[in-house]
Amino acid sequence: MDKLIIEGSRKLKGSVRISGAKNACLPILAATLLADEKCVIKNSPNSLRDIMTMLKLLKALGMKSVVEGDTIIIEPVGERKSFAPYKLVSTMRASVCVLGPLVGKLKQANVSFPGGCIIGPRPIDLHFKGISRLGVDLKIKKGYIVARAKELHGADIYLGGHFGSSVLATANTMMAAVLAKGKTVIESAACEPEVKDLADFLVKMGAKIKGHGSPRIEIEGVKRLGGAEHSVIPDRIEAGTYIIASAITDGDIIIKNANLEHLTAVTDKLTEAGVSITRAADGIRVRRKKALSPVDATMLPYPGFPTDMQAQMMSLMSVTKGISVITEKIYPGRFMHVSELNRMGAQIHLEGPSAIVKGIKRLSGAPVMASDLRASAALVLAGLAADDKTEISRVYHLDRGYERIEEKLRKLGARIWREKEI
Repeated sequence: MDKLIIEGSRKLKGSVRISGAKNACLPILAATLLADEKCVIKNSPNSLRDIMTMLKLLKALGMKSVVEGDTIIIEPVGERKSFAPYKLVSTMRASVCVLGPLVGKLKQANVSFPGGCIIGPRPIDLHFKGISRLGVDLKIKKGYIVARAKELHGADIYLGGHFGSSVLATANTMMAAVLAKGKTVIESAACEPEVKDLADFLVKMGAKIKGHGSPRIEIEGVKRLGGAEHSVIPDRIEAGTYIIASAITDGDIIIKNANLEHLTAVTDKLTEAGVSITRAADGIRVRRKKALSPVDATMLPYPGFPTDMQAQMMSLMSVTKGISVITEKIYPGRFMHVSELNRMGAQIHLEGPSAIVKGIKRLSGAPVMASDLRASAALVLAGLAADDKTEISRVYHLDRGYERIEEKLRKLGARIWREKEI
């Protein structure tokens, strides 16, 4: 198991290129199960562990893939299979998104319950609700989701949940519906850019979808889907993380291949806090022109402030003079990073779904442990700004969501390296 060592208190300068979005690429790869022909996926973050896990899962389901740089060429070979084993699915929550395409294509599926980061309860009831409305019988047997259908038919489906819409439930329902007979209408659909990117890919394959990117998606079922070529959108969470990396180190960074339209809630809060974010000829420029000010932020479904940026924002507010309140309305238990930031000197205490952050002048390096993907990023950011040396253990979480993070940060002037844990 690896750990990251960071010697902080260095201003980051230079440019960094944002990779393709993991959370868009994974459902798109799952959607290739619906295709009768070859698909070419470009701008894929192929060095990420989650991408490699998905390709192993697709191989187990009867797909062949070839990786060339940031491109994946994938096509069906031989007989399709409907069994998604625990060994693969248990390591990554996004694996559950093979359920929709398997049911849509084969009318059956045996998919293990998903795994992934430990960030609080993440039920899959909305997946069941959406797919079952299409005429699919769903049961849970021995840790597996068992799905069977004689025929899938269009339906009116409401996918609102206790904490809002669900990205993966919307994706799963949409992928199951594209080959169903008749018209499907999904109300309270997730509006995230990753959902729209998946729908754009399905349309290129021959699906008939309207309204994606809005809370109401209309799907007219078709008989078959062909191959397609598609380029994955940039990773808005990686871009947001590097924006905060510039702000927390008082740096000056050009961020390339970032889509500001996907980051409006984040850039609005950071601008309010005193971060300068401007368009540059080859990207966006991020720097500080004055002392940072505290801000309150509430995590909400898109286009609200993303839960996947909550931990990173907390690191920034930890070194911002004043009181900030960060409220988590997507995963109220997603605060495992708080205790680790406090080990570095942060002054954060929890009150229900809110974290009250009293900013201090500077954090101190310390041994800390990562609990999940975004918590790992928050600890890296804290380490970049801290005095002395920070050691972050269990950084395998980072490898699930950030491509070559040490390499990218070193090019910006950070002192960061990886070592084996003893």
